[in-house]
Amino acid sequence: REATADMASPDALDQRDLVGESFFEYGSRVGVWRLLDLMDKHGIKCTFLATGLALERNPAVASEITGRGHEPAGHGYRWIEHHSMDRDQERESIAKAVDAIRRTTGERPLGWMPRYGSSLNTRELLVEEGGFVYDRCHALNDDLPYYQRVAGKPWLVVPYANDINDGRAFRGGGGGPDDFYNVMRYSFDTLYAEGAARPKMMTVALHCRVSGRPAMAYVVDRFLRYATRFPDVWFARRIDIARLWLAQFPGV
Repeated sequence: REATADMASPDALDQRDLVGESFFEYGSRVGVWRLLDLMDKHGIKCTFLATGLALERNPAVASEITGRGHEPAGHGYRWIEHHSMDRDQERESIAKAVDAIRRTTGERPLGWMPRYGSSLNTRELLVEEGGFVYDRCHALNDDLPYYQRVAGKPWLVVPYANDINDGRAFRGGGGGPDDFYNVMRYSFDTLYAEGAARPKMMTVALHCRVSGRPAMAYVVDRFLRYATRFPDVWFARRIDIARLWLAQFPGV
């Protein structure tokens, strides 16, 4: 059951967890709007990792994502594990997600990361589908983009990060809002200092159902106020990072 990613459920697997559903629904009813407004406040455009079905069920959010200049990236058609799918099932899910995201946002997804990472087939299927520019599937292994050979050609990977992730506030062992603020700030300070010699990329992963809550939104706002004071810091959508990398460091 999907709610167990953020909180334990006392209900049997064959029963609906209405409390868990309500927890998730907060993100689409309230949290997403708070975060959209927060990004507007700081003039930041970001990447929204979204499933096709979620956008079909919430067309108002879908249109706002692109309407406010953010990037819609693919997270599957439903929030299910692609690594357990066979090749044909995964191919169908990718195609359905592309179609749904294009119809609801007006833009096709150019980046991809399914729930809990990819299968051994994912990157080949993305190339086969066509139109994708990058993925961040199961890449937690670098602070900068890199290339991997797929179907004999260089394929761009824009890595993700699990440590600078607001799930810490709900999944145990990570504390609350102040802890998340410290993780963001300490990570930023370290990477900014290292960036004097070699540029670094920092991923901040926010969930509408988590950072869309008042206290968490407060510390995200506080961090953005802190980080935007520094010179030579670029707040970018992942597609913008991908295009920059392709232009300046083309794969061979």
